[in-house]
Amino acid sequence: MRALRFTLALVLVLATGVPLLAFVTARMALDRELHHTRATAALPRLSAETPDGFVRIPARGLEFRARVANLAGRGSGLLLLHGFPETSGMWEPLIEAAAAAGFRLVAYDQRGYSPGARPDTVEAYRLPELQADALAVADAVGFERFHLVGHDWGSVVGWSVTGGEPARVLSWTSLSIPHVGAVAAAREPGPPPLYVRVLRTRGLAETLLGAFDFALLRAGWDAMPPALIDEYLAVLREPGALTAAIRWYRALPLEAGPTDLVPPKVGTPVLYVWGNRDLPVFVGPRVQAAHARFMTGPFESIELDAGHWLMQEETEAVVAAVLRHLERFDPR
Repeated sequence: MRALRFTLALVLVLATGVPLLAFVTARMALDRELHHTRATAALPRLSAETPDGFVRIPARGLEFRARVANLAGRGSGLLLLHGFPETSGMWEPLIEAAAAAGFRLVAYDQRGYSPGARPDTVEAYRLPELQADALAVADAVGFERFHLVGHDWGSVVGWSVTGGEPARVLSWTSLSIPHVGAVAAAREPGPPPLYVRVLRTRGLAETLLGAFDFALLRAGWDAMPPALIDEYLAVLREPGALTAAIRWYRALPLEAGPTDLVPPKVGTPVLYVWGNRDLPVFVGPRVQAAHARFMTGPFESIELDAGHWLMQEETEAVVAAVLRHLERFDPR
């Protein structure tokens, strides 16, 4: 009987203590002094004399932290859209190479990641808002037409921009994420993937991702250099920032069909680069087989022996492929 009572007590402690510890450590990891917000506020605002580096870009009543390069040049514009949970820092190898090739570059921290663009409602993170942000940032830097590259959630936004505003996009490159129509065509009806359901659960997602000094995210960022992880954590440690990033998932209208999210056909030249060790929902053979049916213009698909973080896992291959695509469809 004593052994049974001990066992029951141990189970109770584990059942309540571990979640409590996870919650406490997630709260302890927060940067309540807002170091990243203060550093961002000290950046120069975009102007005609903006040098290469970090700036603040006002757009749509918000303010986006951004990396810019070669804006005074004469080449075509290139807009870069990062994914979850990242920042514009993921694009640094491509920024350097594309600027050297003559392109004018903007990579901005998207809604929820920029301290000056962090609305408090889930509805503010719906795809039309994210698409409007991309176009407004392009307008702010004078890109009437531009090349577009995105990764992860940035790819979802990019598919929407390319399909919705084709006259503005010279070429489109998606890293990791296929057209959502291809994903829908390959999936059997049913609930969304488990990771999406977890991220949509208020409180649970923040605790899991923030616990033990963001241990789960650190493990997932296995391909990232330490300096890049430091930048990501500087953003996500601020109170409300992780929740804002997760709101992209919570704003998903799961009852909507793929054409409600992204126009069904894309005629813009498309490069799709994917890793065969990524999540099956994105890289399964049925997805790849369905993908081409949503393209009406030039379309190239490149498979890499890699996971999800293509820019960091296969930097040289990705940069080379993107530059070839940009130059092939550049009006210069």
